[in-house]
Amino acid sequence: MADRSLRGMRLGAQSLQSEEGVSFSPRQSYTYSCPSCGKDTSVVFAAEADAPDVWECRYCSAEALLMIGGAPVVIDHSDQKAPRSHWDMLLERRTIPELEELLEERLQFLRARRGQEKIGA
Repeated sequence: MADRSLRGMRLGAQSLQSEEGVSFSPRQSYTYSCPSCGKDTSVVFAAEADAPDVWECRYCSAEALLMIGGAPVVIDHSDQKAPRSHWDMLLERRTIPELEELLEERLQFLRARRGQEKIGA
């Protein structure tokens, strides 16, 4: 028996499951049009899923817009805030005259320290 090789299916080569009795969930296809390259991308979602307004274009990686009824969806950006910079946050805490005063104090400190350094060390 040791001389004989075992015969059977290769592992992972074929599935033992069949598709009998399997019902797929309902799906819906959406089209996204890219304004950069002008190409359309079709994406399939579940019927109960909400399709996003934008999708990454598979050709140029720009934002493609969802097409409904042959026209792109209008995206409302009015609720989005502009990102605050460090300068904006600083101006929320200090006024321009206060910042000028702090700058002058720091410059005096640096000038005084530079004058106290030993030369030739």
